[in-house]
Amino acid sequence: MEIFEYIANVFADVSNPKKRIFFGYLLLTILIALVWLVAVRRSSFKRALGQVFDRKILFSPSARADYKIFVINRVFTMFISPLLLSQLAIATALYYALHDIDFLQRGVFSDTPKGVIVALFTVTIFIVDDFTKYLLHRWMHRWPLLWAIHKTHHSAETLTPITVYRTHPLEGLLYGMRGAVAQGTVMATFLFFFGNAVDLYTVLGVNVMSFVFHVTGSNLRHSHISIRYWPWLEHILISPAQHQVHHSIARQHHDKNFGVAFAVWDWLFGSLYLSERDTDLKFGLPPSEAHSSRLLDIYLRPFSDMARVVRRRYHRIFRPKPVQASSDKTPVTR
Repeated sequence: MEIFEYIANVFADVSNPKKRIFFGYLLLTILIALVWLVAVRRSSFKRALGQVFDRKILFSPSARADYKIFVINRVFTMFISPLLLSQLAIATALYYALHDIDFLQRGVFSDTPKGVIVALFTVTIFIVDDFTKYLLHRWMHRWPLLWAIHKTHHSAETLTPITVYRTHPLEGLLYGMRGAVAQGTVMATFLFFFGNAVDLYTVLGVNVMSFVFHVTGSNLRHSHISIRYWPWLEHILISPAQHQVHHSIARQHHDKNFGVAFAVWDWLFGSLYLSERDTDLKFGLPPSEAHSSRLLDIYLRPFSDMARVVRRRYHRIFRPKPVQASSDKTPVTR
């Protein structure tokens, strides 16, 4: 009996509406893709069905590696999660810390109508969560040590909804801590200033904004179905096609579209790239950084890359500079 419970826990994300690969979201993803291909791209239904369930994509070596990584990472997460700080722990510590700041008044906005408080909290926690995802994602591309970890995700040469789980465990830990800090901070702040009326507007127990994000095709971001938005909307929301651009190895697409839900962060900080119609994108890593889809390479390569970065920085800082002879060629005194 325990083995079946263990297996159920590994695949629990498929039945959890808080997770992107919840089966309901996956079914809606298929429906959206079919409607897009038939109604917008004018494909026949049979051809659209073939595109959505393209075996060359879904069973490519890269996709098969995704499926294995998903299982391995879920097992790892089940063991490591109890050891991590939770958002509740961070929220509790920060909540009591706010009491020690003399000029802050607890419950100063507690008379605000409950509906307004719940709406503000629902929107704020989603926006803060999305912005911190943008920041960490951007840092992972800019800082060599973090890029050594994040390369695992970008090593995918075909994209499927399961590619979102193609991350090194170290990246999973970083994103987990980010979520705990971001959400815990918002929770503590709202509870301190607004009192016990703080709550979320939810659907199926999920923040209503997260629910809307998922039912409108969040899984299509990691897929081969390139759905574009109008240019004005791609300045506000990241379209599936824009995230596919982010995975492109083309030079002009490097370090673009770091956003998850909102494109406005990329717009504000100069990393926005609008999608282009009928662009044939190639996914993966540049030849100089590419590595195989073998599991050992995926899990161990980041450590050797990080060690290489540390050695390079060490030599740059501590390596003695060569002594240069003076211009008049007089002997150098040692």
